Amino acid sequence: MRKRGIPIPVRLNAHEKQNLSKQVKKSGLSQEAFIRSLINGYVPMELPPPDYFPMTRELHAIGSNLNQIAAKANATGHIDKTAFQYEANRLRKAVQDIFEAVTAPERRNGDGNHGDMGCNRPP
Repeated sequence: MRKRGIPIPVRLNAHEKQNLSKQVKKSGLSQEAFIRSLINGYVPMELPPPDYFPMTRELHAIGSNLNQIAAKANATGHIDKTAFQYEANRLRKAVQDIFEAVTAPERRNGDGNHGDMGCNRPP
C-alpha cells in the first residue's frame, strides 16, 4: 500500500511547467519528490558536477595516507620524506584540479544558446 494516497492535481502554464521541469532535472529528484521537498520547507540542491565524487574520494585517500605518515612519524620520531612529498604533491594536484573544475568557464554551445548568462540570478 502507498504511503501517499492523496493526489493533488496542479495546473501550470507552459512557462511554469518548463521552469519546474528544469529545476527538477537539475536536482536529480522526481517531480513529486521535488515538490514534496518544497512543501516541507526545503529547497532541493542541484546535483554536484560529475567530477565531484571522484575528487572527494581522491581527497579522502590522500588525507588517509597523510594521517598514516603522521602517525608513523609520531610513533617513531622519523618521517618518511619521500612518502610525505608524494602525498603532498598529490594533494596540491587534487586541489588544483578542483579549483579548475569549479572556476573554469563553461564552453558556449555552438547553437548560440549560452545558458542563462546570469539573467535569471538575483542581483
